[in-house]
Amino acid sequence: MKVVVTGATGNVGTALLRLLRPAREWTVTGVARRLPDRVREPYDWVDWISADVGDPAERDRLAGAVDGADAVVHLAWAIHPSRDDPPMGRTNVAGTRAVLRAAGEAGVPHLVVASSVAAYTPPPRWSRVTEDWPCGGVPASAYSRGKVWLERELDAFAARHPTTAVTRLRPCAILQRDAAGQFTRWLLSNLLPGAAVGRPWLPLPLWPRLRAQAVHAEDVAAAVRAAVDQRAAGSFNLAAEPVLDARELAAELGGPQLPVPLAVTSPLAWLTWRAGVQPVHPGWLALADKAALVDTARARDLLGWEPRHDTRSTIASFAAGIRDGAGHGSAPLAQPPSGVTERLRAVPWCRPSHQSQA
Repeated sequence: MKVVVTGATGNVGTALLRLLRPAREWTVTGVARRLPDRVREPYDWVDWISADVGDPAERDRLAGAVDGADAVVHLAWAIHPSRDDPPMGRTNVAGTRAVLRAAGEAGVPHLVVASSVAAYTPPPRWSRVTEDWPCGGVPASAYSRGKVWLERELDAFAARHPTTAVTRLRPCAILQRDAAGQFTRWLLSNLLPGAAVGRPWLPLPLWPRLRAQAVHAEDVAAAVRAAVDQRAAGSFNLAAEPVLDARELAAELGGPQLPVPLAVTSPLAWLTWRAGVQPVHPGWLALADKAALVDTARARDLLGWEPRHDTRSTIASFAAGIRDGAGHGSAPLAQPPSGVTERLRAVPWCRPSHQSQA
């Protein structure tokens, strides 16, 4: 089976290549804007194509990559790009349209796309939604609005290409130790070393009504493999158990909770984001507060999917990775700056370090 994976060097892509590497039951072509260390596991057994899916000049290269594919797994998505990365809208909108166009023109029989629980309209706070819940998103979050757009784009693609099986995976927060470097750049100020996370003297400002679902990247990769092997069309929620409240989340991250109302946290996040002191735009806080909790019965029943990692161990391992400065052999998963001088030089004083999530 020939499978093309866009975003193959990212969080889920790396986990998928690691999962498939021992048996190598697929012939995999990885598509990435920045190629990984191709002598390092798990990137060493894959055919690689360097292509920026959002660049119109790469259209022919992308078409050649998907020609003859049995399945295309579209994981490429700019989640929280830095100021110097390609514009988020270009990567996500133009890039997704380019992948869908190439898959449609090549007559690819199966398309698997990473959507998100962020696409769902917020339900009552502690209720769980199934895959038929409306996809209206959280308006204050650019990431959520992007996933709503993606869902509608997939609706249109499925209508134009009825012979292509379309699978939509809707995971919650996807974590693993190897992604600690990526999340450190997304979440922590360069003024704060990752080693400080989880220390008793560093409280975590979490509002009391926060709820958290998480899933390990390896378990999302297992869902991708099951969907491709079974050519299972439709939507599938992915999350581990249990759901954590703010106090429990702080405990797994390793630090004491500092209960701060969201009405206080959001303005502070806005000011410090604008000043370049820290990278978290308040749109992420709005999404964390409103994101739907999901029911995963459909994935378990139809895909035979069962997460191997629970929420607590996934978050604890991820937090340990942040403290240890963990990373991996690709640009998205690279280790964060470690030295004090290097981190101070990376602070973009008086301007945001990352693109707006408004």
